[in-house]
Amino acid sequence: MKTIGKNIRAGLGAFARGAARELFGVLFPPVCAGCDKHVAEPGSLCGTCWSKVRFIEKPYCPVLGIPFSHDLGAEILSAEAIADMPPFGRARSVAIYDGVIRDMVHRLKYNDRTDLSRWMAGWMARAGRELIDDCDVIVPVPLHARRFWLRRFNQSAELARYLAGTSRRPFEPDALKRIKKTKQQVGLGPNERRSNVQGAFKVPVAQEIKVRGRNVLLIDDVYTTGATVKAASRALKRAGAKNVDVLTFGRVMGDELSV
Repeated sequence: MKTIGKNIRAGLGAFARGAARELFGVLFPPVCAGCDKHVAEPGSLCGTCWSKVRFIEKPYCPVLGIPFSHDLGAEILSAEAIADMPPFGRARSVAIYDGVIRDMVHRLKYNDRTDLSRWMAGWMARAGRELIDDCDVIVPVPLHARRFWLRRFNQSAELARYLAGTSRRPFEPDALKRIKKTKQQVGLGPNERRSNVQGAFKVPVAQEIKVRGRNVLLIDDVYTTGATVKAASRALKRAGAKNVDVLTFGRVMGDELSV
């Protein structure tokens, strides 16, 4: 009888949860993450927006993840990587930062659409599977304390939190600190960006144990010139990180410096 009662309660609980989801879906139907048109599943894109996304897929530079127009061979590096080898091992991104991808980042970053981080992180998990499989700990690029207070959340940490949860890797949002109040990177040129973030990051002594001797996966929303993630990677390496890889949602290509 106890088993029957337990099964009945479990069934009723499942029914109630299903009914709640249906009611929520009626009251708040899912919309396209890019344009707000109604879609079948939360976090998905409508056909029009999906067709405009330029996903980054192989062939690409094995270090910087820059897409190649044709396959040059697995070990061929991009000109950018040869000219300025980064302090991190590999960088990967979901898609080119324009159109829908840019809109999603802006909604998350400036419109408090933290609900998007779950779906964006899911795309990142697919794009960076090899990096996630190789990492020991996931660390987001931090905001300065003042900017965090003004924004109330760190978009990179929200992405990293979901990635860590689904991959069952440790999430360490306090392992890296932004100790220098930097200018917004928007509108700055490559040299200005490098100067802006120079010395901006540090691993507190008490947090070094979380990264020392470990493979760290560094998470950010957008890779533009790489100045931010390079500075953050150097700080992690100085604290004893064995290796640092970088995973972002968007990747700026060409001369566009809009984030």
